[in-house]
Amino acid sequence: MAQRPSIPKGTRDFSPIEMVRRNYIIDTVKSVFQLYGYLPIETPAMENLSTLTGKYGEEGDRLLFKILNSGNFLNKIPNAKIQNPKANEIVNYISEKGLRFDLTVPFARYVVQHRNDITFPFKRYQIQPVWRADRPQKGRYREFFQCDVDVIGSHSLLNEVELIQIINDVFNKLQINNVIKINNRKVLYGIAEYIGETEKFTDITVAVDKLDKIGIEKVKEELSVCGLSKKAIDRLQQILIFKGTNEEKIIFLDKMLENTETGKNGMDEIKAVFDYLNMLSIFTKMEFDLTLARGLDYYTGAIIEVIAKDVRIGSICGGGRYDDLTGIFGLPDVSGVGVSFGADRIYDVMMEKNLFPEETLSTTQVLFINFGKEEEKYCLHQVGKLRAAGINTEIFPEAAKLKKQLNYANNKKIPFVVLVGENEMKENVLTVKDMNSGQQTKMTVNELKFRM
Repeated sequence: MAQRPSIPKGTRDFSPIEMVRRNYIIDTVKSVFQLYGYLPIETPAMENLSTLTGKYGEEGDRLLFKILNSGNFLNKIPNAKIQNPKANEIVNYISEKGLRFDLTVPFARYVVQHRNDITFPFKRYQIQPVWRADRPQKGRYREFFQCDVDVIGSHSLLNEVELIQIINDVFNKLQINNVIKINNRKVLYGIAEYIGETEKFTDITVAVDKLDKIGIEKVKEELSVCGLSKKAIDRLQQILIFKGTNEEKIIFLDKMLENTETGKNGMDEIKAVFDYLNMLSIFTKMEFDLTLARGLDYYTGAIIEVIAKDVRIGSICGGGRYDDLTGIFGLPDVSGVGVSFGADRIYDVMMEKNLFPEETLSTTQVLFINFGKEEEKYCLHQVGKLRAAGINTEIFPEAAKLKKQLNYANNKKIPFVVLVGENEMKENVLTVKDMNSGQQTKMTVNELKFRM
C-alpha cells in the first residue's frame, strides 16, 4: 500500500495564487527597504548551535530545531551518559548545528565575520525563512518568513525614527490598519529598580511580555512563583494598568523613574524618539506601551511592536535595539537596531480583510487561443512582440476545445484572450476578448500593446 504523503505540522505548501500574493507582500516590503538605502544579504538556513544558543533566553533555546550529526552520532556518547541520559547533556554529543531561529543573530554573526568588508553604519535587509519548534496555531507556524531590516554601527536615535517611518510606509502601502507600540528596555529596567527587583529583571520581562495573552492576574501569579514580593508586584501592577495619552504616560514615568539612572536614560530616549516622530508625517497611530517587553534577551534599548487593529493575530512586526549582540562573537560595542516584518501573519491579515489588489490574482495578462499549427506559427510571432514589450503572455500549448482554453483563462484570471483564425491572419490583426466584459475587439498587436 502506497504511503500517504504529508508535510510536518506547522509547515505549508503554497499554491501559485498564494505565491503571487506572498510575492506582492515581499515586493512591497523590499521596495520600501530599498527606498531608505538598505541592501540585501542572505545567510545559511542552518547555523552552528554555539551561534544560536544563549541568545534568545531559556524559552527560545527550547524552541531551537537541532540537526543530528551525520554518520553514527551515537558512537560519540559516553556509555555513562547513555545509561543515565539527560537531553541537555546528550545534545552536545549528537548535534552541532541548528535551523536559524531568527535573522538577527545570524546577522550579528555575519557582521563579525565580514567586518573588514562592511561600511559602517551598515544598513541591510534580509528576507528568508526561519524555524521554531513551537506549537502550531493560527498565526504561529514552525516555518515562516521574516523580512528583517537593520542598521548596525550607530547609536543614533535617528535609526529608530527611520525604522518607524519604514513601518508606517509598508503598512500604508499594504493598507493594513495598525498600531505601532513603542517602549524601551532601559525603562523596563528602571521599573525593576523602582520596585526593588533588578535581580529578577529577566523574569519580569518574560512575564510582562505575556500580559496580552494571559492577563494581569496570571502575570502576577508567574511573578509570585519567580519570587517577587507582594509589595513589588503591587507596585508593578500600578504601572502596568496606567492609562493615558503618550504625553501623560511620559510624565507619569518620568517622575517615577527620576532617581533610577538606567530608567531615566530610557525615558530620555523615549522622549527624543517621540519628539522626532511628532515632526514627521506618520499616519499610523503610535503608542507608548508600558507593558511592551519583548522577551528576547539581546534587546537593550528601544523596543517596537506592531499590531493589526482589526484582526486578532498577535504582532505583525517587531524589533528593537541591541547594543552588544556582536560582542558575543568577539566584536564588542557595535550597536544595532532593527525590526522584522512577519510575512505570514501579514498574509493572514490581508486575506481576512480582503486587501490584496485584484491585479495580484493574475500574473498572465494575455492568453493566445490555439486553433492549430498554422495559427500557432502566426501567434508565436505576436506573443514574442508582447513579451518584448514587458507584457506577460501565454499561448495555449495545444489546439484543445475552445471551452477548455477559455476555462483555463478564467481559472488563472487572465484578463484578455486573443483569438486568431484565418481572417485575422489575412488582415494581420488580433481579435481580443475582454474576459470581464465579454466584449471582443479587433486590433493590431501594437494597439494591444498600447492598451496594456
